[in-house]
Amino acid sequence: MACEHRTSDAPFPQRPIPFFLRYVRRWPGHFGGLLALVIGAAACAVAVQYGMKLLVDAMAAPERDAAIVWGPLTLFVVLIGVENLLWRLGGWLGCRTVVGVGVDIRLDLFQHLTGHSMRYFSEHFSGSLGNRITATAGASGALISTFTWNILPPITDFIGAVLVLTTVDWRMAAALVVFVTVVASAIALIGVRGRPLHRSYADKASYVAGELVDVVSNVWAVQAFSARRRERDRLAAKFASEAAAQRRSWLYLEKTRVVHDLCLWVMAGGMLVWAVSLWVSGRISPGDVVMVSALTFRILHGSRDLAFALVGTTQHFGQIAETLRVIGQPHAVADRPGAQSLIGLGGAIDFEGVGFAYADGRQVFRTLSLHIPAGQRIGIVGPSGAGKSTLVSLLQRLDDVQEGRVLVDGQCISAIDQESLRSAIATVPQEISLFHRSILENIRYGRPDATDEEVRAAARAAYCDDFIRELPQGYDTLVGERGVKLSGGQRQRIGIARAFLKDAPILILDEATSALDTESEIEIQRALKDLMHGRTVLAVAHRLSTLSGFDRIVVLIDGRIVEDGHPAELRRRGGTFDALWRLQAEGFSMDEALDRGLRAAE
Repeated sequence: MACEHRTSDAPFPQRPIPFFLRYVRRWPGHFGGLLALVIGAAACAVAVQYGMKLLVDAMAAPERDAAIVWGPLTLFVVLIGVENLLWRLGGWLGCRTVVGVGVDIRLDLFQHLTGHSMRYFSEHFSGSLGNRITATAGASGALISTFTWNILPPITDFIGAVLVLTTVDWRMAAALVVFVTVVASAIALIGVRGRPLHRSYADKASYVAGELVDVVSNVWAVQAFSARRRERDRLAAKFASEAAAQRRSWLYLEKTRVVHDLCLWVMAGGMLVWAVSLWVSGRISPGDVVMVSALTFRILHGSRDLAFALVGTTQHFGQIAETLRVIGQPHAVADRPGAQSLIGLGGAIDFEGVGFAYADGRQVFRTLSLHIPAGQRIGIVGPSGAGKSTLVSLLQRLDDVQEGRVLVDGQCISAIDQESLRSAIATVPQEISLFHRSILENIRYGRPDATDEEVRAAARAAYCDDFIRELPQGYDTLVGERGVKLSGGQRQRIGIARAFLKDAPILILDEATSALDTESEIEIQRALKDLMHGRTVLAVAHRLSTLSGFDRIVVLIDGRIVEDGHPAELRRRGGTFDALWRLQAEGFSMDEALDRGLRAAE
């Protein structure tokens, strides 16, 4: 009976606007306060122009009476002070909002990214993914800043100007509304048509950043194969493609700005001529002319910022959309709603009628069944591509089975919370992943709440305490990116120490001693013997001698179990395992031994 597969992950927004609005809802006080402050400041700026009109009219009166001037002057000065205060408060609140939202966005994207399956990461540059997260946080911050300082104030200015101009001549206010509406619609339409160019640039920029990180992370190969010039030329071609996309995006913006400038030149000239004509006919005061002039130029500059901002936001939205397309896609492996934690923790494992195929259609398992009692040590043997690594990946739920089910202690793992499942499994892979942190932190990664003494005890159990103490800073020594400051054997022993510290009921060993010399391997085999005691162990191995003390051996070929039993029993049968054992003793590799063993069996 197959387990039901349903997702419990909260739907991650797939479009930029819903994505952005989730953070507006999360920070309502900040965004609401920022909105009020900016609108208030912009309204004061419009009111300042009206205050200037009152002051000019008072000064233009036939009688030179100071009393009628001081009132408008006081209002003018107070409005300027209030405007500046509101802008500064808006700047303070805007800083807290942009920085806080940027942190939330990066954390949310990271959280979603790390929930993808391992197959996802094999298909994308890690550097590109990291750059997308940073760039999206930057684009979102730019959107907040753009809306706050370049979009909202001009809109407020426009509404205020319409209201104020109504007091001068309603036709002038109506003309302003019509003109700005036409220009804004034209600019918006042009901006939308340019979105594919901006999206193309964002895509190429992320890809090229990933290429650069890939080359830097493999600098050893670049130097070892005298490839500096070759890689430079290769990157030059990539950079040229990115630069071409950037130029197309940039020049499209410049064309938009030319159209906008021409329209506003016509608007400003027309409004000023109109105002002066009304003054000549005696229908408005000198203060009205000054106010119309000031408002016209304010709207002129504000609308320029608004147009540039509206077009610029298409770039930011394009960047966010590209990130959501790549990182925000639904998880291939997701917890179902109300997923429970694993209970029991005895370590019994069952594969029942498991079928699994990769996305490219390559079938790995068909109705595979395997029962592993709690506490049993089982070796998984077979040639490359037989399905050994896939088997342990399915147990860790790095991929989901398409048919059948996998159970731990009788519980279907697709119904179990992934974090709970993996906390019950300790893994020592062939390639140990170390962070550029201290050795103490890397070992403690197996159990974050472990004390320093518990970390050192795990290191002693893994026979790495001696070499750690010989390092310049001992346990505080930084291991370098991916552990480059340590030898392969040292990294392997750090990984084993981490598994000791985790103390999980299920242990997966994937060629755990492959990077060790003979002397170190003997020490580690002793350590692993202690580590395996009382635990369910799945060990993937090519060197069959490392499995001689195991309870059981499973031989996999083409996703099928061809032999299953105790090592001594399989040797007595004289089948595939026995042939592999004898041929490996003669120095043949697993694949060579398998080929000869199958021919001998025929």
